[in-house]
Amino acid sequence: MGNVLGLVMTGGGARGAYQAGVLKRIGEIKRVRARGNPFPIIGAASAGAINGTALASGSDDFASTTTVIAQLWSGLQPSDVFRCDIFSQAANSFAWILDLSFGGILGGGHAHSLIDATPLRHFLSTHLHCERIDANIKQGHLYALAVSATNYTSGKSYLFIQGKKGHPMWSRSRRVTLATAITVDHVCASSAIPLVFQPVKLETAQGTAFYGDGCVRLQQPLSPVIRLGANRIMAIGVRCENLEHQKEAGDGGDPSIAQVMGVLLNAIFLDHLATDVEHLERLNQLLNNGDISQSGIEGCERMRPLKSLLITPSVNLSQVAQQHQKDMPYLIEYFVTSLGRDAVSCSDLMSYLLFTSKYTNALIEIGYSDAGKRIDEIEQFLYSTDESSKTAARAS
Repeated sequence: MGNVLGLVMTGGGARGAYQAGVLKRIGEIKRVRARGNPFPIIGAASAGAINGTALASGSDDFASTTTVIAQLWSGLQPSDVFRCDIFSQAANSFAWILDLSFGGILGGGHAHSLIDATPLRHFLSTHLHCERIDANIKQGHLYALAVSATNYTSGKSYLFIQGKKGHPMWSRSRRVTLATAITVDHVCASSAIPLVFQPVKLETAQGTAFYGDGCVRLQQPLSPVIRLGANRIMAIGVRCENLEHQKEAGDGGDPSIAQVMGVLLNAIFLDHLATDVEHLERLNQLLNNGDISQSGIEGCERMRPLKSLLITPSVNLSQVAQQHQKDMPYLIEYFVTSLGRDAVSCSDLMSYLLFTSKYTNALIEIGYSDAGKRIDEIEQFLYSTDESSKTAARAS
């Protein structure tokens, strides 16, 4: 396939609006507008699966598609994602009370999630045109789209791939790869935040099972695009890397349920991507220094240096969420804040659930600005092979 660029986007929840801002700015690059989709391979999970599938569906007009994605995120309302009415929330709360209080006597299993995310499927069905992915692959606008989801029956990570005929397939322990046409159901399954959104039923060649968020078992998010043939990888994360260098602070009090859930979601959605990029950079160093042979260890696959570029938020998105918590529907805000002592303790959890236009617009602006500040670096990364070819031609 030559020198191929892959795009990786992971979770989670409302933080996916940040990715939309980054993509919108990339779509404004002149060479991107002139040449079309720069990412023939797209690997996505959770909220990234929504953005990734939208890109794949519109890869024949990448620039316009990135604008549409940002517009959809900017106009998003909580009712587009989950039920906010008192009857739905009361029924959901009653199911939890029934299971926790009388499940041992009456039998449990009535509660499936904290929030009913049924409206999300309707919203995605309206705006995602998955049927166009196959045509874009045949026309050469896209090589492959890989969407991850977690099988709640087996606990395995499933990778659903729609790509050009003859694309690589592989199998690993606790990971299953299936070639299939990506549908809205696959996207809903990949973006079903554990415990918060209900699992999604999927019928596959392996049988019928319920699936949840693709980030749960995806410890190496770069792996799918690498195995599909990418030589260079751009990854868009949703965690502020500056947080890793800040001094920790705490009030010394017991953590609330909201805080614990926030930490768990952060571990699922935010940590794996940055860690995988770090591992890739270390491996590149070892390969370039000759400490490891590219032929690898006997019995293992051949290794090769891979270039990567990671785009992450310049600000803490949890703090941004804290400023917009009052924009949530009253019942949902009441339910979430009841799990914590104050707005601060709920901010991490709320940052995934705050599907309000003010919050998503704020994240789009942050993503757009962050990409704008690094736009020369991004453009050079996208078209570095072009510059290398020109240099080689001049030298000859």
